[in-house]
Amino acid sequence: MSTLVDLLAEHTTLPDSAAGHLQRLVAEWQLLADLSFADFVLSVRTDTGEIVNVAQCRPNTASTVFPSDEVGNAVDPAVHPQVARAFSEGRILRDEDPTWLGAMAIRRETVPVRFVDPSGEGRIVGVLTRAVDLTHPRLPSPLELAYQDSANDLCQMVADGTFPQHEGNPQGLSTPRAGDGFVRIDARGMVVYSSPNALSAFHRMGWTSDLSGARLSEVTAALLTDPFESQDAAMMIDAACGISDLPAGPYRDIGMRMEADARSATVLIRAVALRPRGVSSGAVVLIRDVTEVKRRDLALISKDATIREIHHRVKNNLQSVSALLRLQARRTTNDEARTALTEAVRRVASIALVHELLSGSVDEEVDLDEAVDRLVPTLVDVASGEQLVRVRRRDRLGVLASDLAMPLVMVLTELVQNAIEHGFAPSRTDARTDARIDIHADRDVRRLRIAVRDNGSGLPDGFDLAASERLGLRIVQTLVSIELGGEVRAGANPDGPGAEVVLVVPLRREPR
Repeated sequence: MSTLVDLLAEHTTLPDSAAGHLQRLVAEWQLLADLSFADFVLSVRTDTGEIVNVAQCRPNTASTVFPSDEVGNAVDPAVHPQVARAFSEGRILRDEDPTWLGAMAIRRETVPVRFVDPSGEGRIVGVLTRAVDLTHPRLPSPLELAYQDSANDLCQMVADGTFPQHEGNPQGLSTPRAGDGFVRIDARGMVVYSSPNALSAFHRMGWTSDLSGARLSEVTAALLTDPFESQDAAMMIDAACGISDLPAGPYRDIGMRMEADARSATVLIRAVALRPRGVSSGAVVLIRDVTEVKRRDLALISKDATIREIHHRVKNNLQSVSALLRLQARRTTNDEARTALTEAVRRVASIALVHELLSGSVDEEVDLDEAVDRLVPTLVDVASGEQLVRVRRRDRLGVLASDLAMPLVMVLTELVQNAIEHGFAPSRTDARTDARIDIHADRDVRRLRIAVRDNGSGLPDGFDLAASERLGLRIVQTLVSIELGGEVRAGANPDGPGAEVVLVVPLRREPR
């Protein structure tokens, strides 16, 4: 079954940042579906103007409206004109009268998904369709009213571009469901409603009375056993309802969810700020008793720690090999052998760096920006005896899975080193004070394009990358074609003198 990333790559050319916003929304929208008692369908506009469904979510709190799979279906503007209108008008639209789907009366509401880029400019990148079953109307309970009121605020935040938020989660904590325990607090931090499951969780933590009318941050802080966790929890809840902001330092890093120990239970707490149209209306606090789950997770945590320890030991072994090669290079008197050993040191060091980054990762992914930034000083040091060259990363490369990151880091190492050694070789160009190599990147949901440009002497006449016998370039072509399934080409620098090597790597690949 195709994932959201696959479908976005198939139907759109959205920027990587916009696609990431849709992925975060889909990761969070189970909460929306449960609070709304409704099905949700995410639609995007293709490059040809067609509207296609790319994701679907069913509620755990009500029966589904769409028993069949809607993913991959095109939206007919004549049947559902509100979807196209939501794209163009950028506001929430609701059917005036319910429509019948077989024997079921449903009401549809379309919510535009606004993405606000770092410059502050917003654009509609998708539309959510919320479908509610109205076949058997009845008087809603207090729990349903609290759920739906919170869902309406969150949907407005989706249209505003403020939900889902970039939220720190350094410990990789899961998200409690609405059914685990739901507490609605107002803008003053006072409890307006608490579900029976939430009240039971607080009772297991040691609270003996009702929560209604109590200030939740003070109640939670009083129940937690660790004073630092108490302070963090109170700060998190107050910040969610707009009473205070998380200051710089450790509090900003805790995000809006945490796991904490009370007197007789371990709970997972998450605070979701409600700020429709930029005005705080309080927050939703989800709580789950994870005492037994935590015990079962210890075995998985131990396995994950073992994998990261393996990466750490591989890194140490590779660094030992690199040190031995460097020692041998210093002792040899043959210039050709010394050059070959120095290149081997560099290649082994690049592989060791990837294993070092994986040893600190919990999901087998590598931040390419960090990897390149840490490799650059090493590469420049290799050529420091010839000429000082500045290497700069101009754009964001992003995060990749380890099976793509490992060969890509090696390819970038070879390309930058080749530009240093041959683009600014003393035999081909005079020494210059502005020698530089720039790494440009352009990434979307389908591919990552990287251009390595230098302002050196340029390519020799008649240069053919495919026919080159240089070991470094042969390694580049092999890794790009076999491991990455991409393309590489070389030519003149479009920004001035020098050379450019362009690498295009597909991010969506068929299984080999």
